[in-house]
Amino acid sequence: MSEQTPIDESVVALINQLKEKYEVNSQDFKAYLEGLVYQEYTSYWDYIMVDTLLSLQKPKTNIPDEEIFIMYHQITELYFKLSLHEYKQLAERKNSLDAKFFAQRLKRINAYFTNLTHSFDIMVEGMEKEQFLKFRMSLLPASGFQSAQYRMIEICSAEFIRLVDKDHRSNFDASSDIAQMFEFIYWKHGATEVGTGKKTLTLTQFENKYAEDLIRLANASKGSNLSALYNSLSKEDQADPELLAQMRKLDQNVNVNWPLVHYKSAVKYLQKPNADVAATGGTNWQKYLPPRFQVRVFFPQLWSDAEIAEWGKSAFE
Repeated sequence: MSEQTPIDESVVALINQLKEKYEVNSQDFKAYLEGLVYQEYTSYWDYIMVDTLLSLQKPKTNIPDEEIFIMYHQITELYFKLSLHEYKQLAERKNSLDAKFFAQRLKRINAYFTNLTHSFDIMVEGMEKEQFLKFRMSLLPASGFQSAQYRMIEICSAEFIRLVDKDHRSNFDASSDIAQMFEFIYWKHGATEVGTGKKTLTLTQFENKYAEDLIRLANASKGSNLSALYNSLSKEDQADPELLAQMRKLDQNVNVNWPLVHYKSAVKYLQKPNADVAATGGTNWQKYLPPRFQVRVFFPQLWSDAEIAEWGKSAFE
């Protein structure tokens, strides 16, 4: 029989830690060890679920560039999910939050949005206009307007009154009922028929599926949205330069830069000399996308009156 190599003391220490971990929950430690004997090694493709991921593209036409359109929007939703993961971490730390942790998580979210904004050239330059104008007709009435995760990011960022249409905001205050304010949320104006003012099917679909969930999230986020979390910090932490920089950057990323790259794409594919092409969901993209019309600002206390008065104008121009 060959001699067995003595078990290193560090390995023994790890085994004892595992034993303690399982026994705390009254688990059979030996059974778990036996399971490890038979467990297969982890592979990249199984862990990332590559085959499943690559099977999620289901074009409605045989027009090649439709797959680009689908995949980029799927990538976008994954970045939104990454962002919401950071929002969740911040909300969970609301009773022990400090400027350093706050700024670190905001920096991550800003990195996600920076990547999204810079990569949007895939949508602006990465598809043939003629192909897009053909396959888009098979997508009716679906629209990027219906991204619930983006709405969740907005709700988790600011006091809900900041999302009320600017023409109705003065009718409410921060303590107003969320469900009542939801009826005047800014994005509804962007999904009404230009001629009749009626809700588009895009908006009706979206509200039927997500309105209750979004109202519930807004109520749950009253004390844990980014604005509320910032206000809960000490005066010293509120004055932290890095935190202030990251909050201002997030305001610009979500409310100026991201809408503007969408506008740039819409101009390329939908604008015509005499009459613009309608968006697939019938959204009023000419008035809805430019931030200078909406003036959405998550953290108005961090901006001067002059900066808000010029909100999005320089970038738009």
